[in-house]
Amino acid sequence: MKKIYLDNAATTPLRVEVRDKMAACDLEAFGNASAVYADGRAARKALEQARRIVAECLKVRAEEVYFTSGGSESDNWALKGIAFQHFKERGHLIVSSIEHPAIRNTCHFLAEIGFSVTELPVDALGRVRPDDVRQAIRSDTRLISVMTANNEVGTVEPIEEIGRIAREQGVPFHTDAVQAGGVLPLEDWSGVIDLLSLSAHKFHGPKGIGVLMIRNGTRIKPWLHGGEQEQGLRASTENVVGAVGLAEALRLSIADRDQAVSKVKALRDRLIDQVLHNIPDVKLNGSRDDRLPGNAHFSFLGVRSSELIPRLDLEGLEASAGSACTAGTYEPSYVLQAMQVPPEWQEGRLRLTLSDRNTEDEVNQAAEILSHTIHALRKS
Repeated sequence: MKKIYLDNAATTPLRVEVRDKMAACDLEAFGNASAVYADGRAARKALEQARRIVAECLKVRAEEVYFTSGGSESDNWALKGIAFQHFKERGHLIVSSIEHPAIRNTCHFLAEIGFSVTELPVDALGRVRPDDVRQAIRSDTRLISVMTANNEVGTVEPIEEIGRIAREQGVPFHTDAVQAGGVLPLEDWSGVIDLLSLSAHKFHGPKGIGVLMIRNGTRIKPWLHGGEQEQGLRASTENVVGAVGLAEALRLSIADRDQAVSKVKALRDRLIDQVLHNIPDVKLNGSRDDRLPGNAHFSFLGVRSSELIPRLDLEGLEASAGSACTAGTYEPSYVLQAMQVPPEWQEGRLRLTLSDRNTEDEVNQAAEILSHTIHALRKS
């Protein structure tokens, strides 16, 4: 039985070109990038070239690109680094109510040690209202953090407008762009963003490597203490091979973006149309138009995700209920709750996420598998 992989929001398969680039780097630039001898200099050269490529992709300066271990670390650093800059007097942070757990749980921690946190509501489609951002800003607001696109329902947020409000009010603005890397034009919005998180394995790069873009002039505390790596702000021996892989994956994703996004949108819309047409008592969650190209998130009445997803797996269809960080728990979705989705529509939630590696035949098969599985579960 051939598997159909529709959980690309959790992780994407490594591109062959990226794997080959990393393999060559591992052979040619295996040294410690902090060492001063020839192999160290080769590693440093590869690392800084990767930094320049990422900077060019985001339309920022190379010295504004910091390599991390992934999206969760980048999110933690953005929030804690800014908050700890104001540790003595504490202060106020603004986030949305549908942020990734890396943001939510960091905010819970900061609240425990004395910071004030405002969680902005979202509308029924999962969108933050820019006016709510403006009204929430206080004289002691240290940071605004709103994700570029939601990892569960796929709704794309009005990042450019929120960034302009933050800039007008003199408040640093961070966006978790982990789901948007390689598929949305982040470079067009970089002028109003002070901090931006990316993770390579969401755009066909390797796991364990990410980026935090920190705009020059942003006052932020170091994340890891130790050596002077990453301009003295993030200690730890640099993951040179990972950085090279991230840069190559991001470069290729942006070079192929128009064609890939067009294909994925067509597949997504085909999948949505088939599911809504062929399965009764189903609803699409999130915006139909302002959503990630590959995201289709549904709710099915009379079905439980805890039963649906294992049954789909037995049929060869790999999918999830939501965030990979909460996979397997089947806890109520705080995202759907924030969108005020009724409880009876939350139990049978399903996230199907595509990439340009998926095919029309796979979409057709997935819709058919889903239809007969839902029917069987409702009969049982």
